Amino acid sequence: PHWPTDMAGVLTEAASELGPVAEDHQVMIEAQPTVVSGARDDLHRLVLNLLENAVRHTPAGTSVRASTFADDGDAVLVVEDDGPGIPPELGRRVFERFVRSGRDGGRGSGLGLAIVRAVAESHEGSVSLEEPAGGTGTRFVIRIPLDPSAEAAQPDGSGDPAIVAQTSTTTGSTIGRRRRRS
Repeated sequence: PHWPTDMAGVLTEAASELGPVAEDHQVMIEAQPTVVSGARDDLHRLVLNLLENAVRHTPAGTSVRASTFADDGDAVLVVEDDGPGIPPELGRRVFERFVRSGRDGGRGSGLGLAIVRAVAESHEGSVSLEEPAGGTGTRFVIRIPLDPSAEAAQPDGSGDPAIVAQTSTTTGSTIGRRRRRS
């Protein structure tokens, strides 16, 4: 079942789960509230897959940046790193099942990005591999349509109060929990 789900909350929750895996990386999150109609567990799996891939396939000391924002009727999730990037010959096939780079030392099932694509598409969205802003590394962009019922909920309290409450509580609790851990 799909419910109004704030991608900012999903992102901060997934980032807080990285824990020890990400210790030798700088992980930066910029989460602006973006509510989609979604299956929270599936969206969580999508975000966690992208973050874990970014950490697993980049050298220690590199940074991973993830953000959510609204753009032209879509919730956009960007996960970007400044690692070695994906070899051009794999770029077109990277979302297929069991496709892996020789650089990963055989780690992983080769299913992560296929799952990411399947989840995005099941939410009427898309995933793309784009040129990173800094020129090196990897940049994944997920676009999922914003929830039209949530768009009606305005920050001034008008609109659907249930959605406003869910969005702010979800984001508030995950950010709060994350601060206590660090």
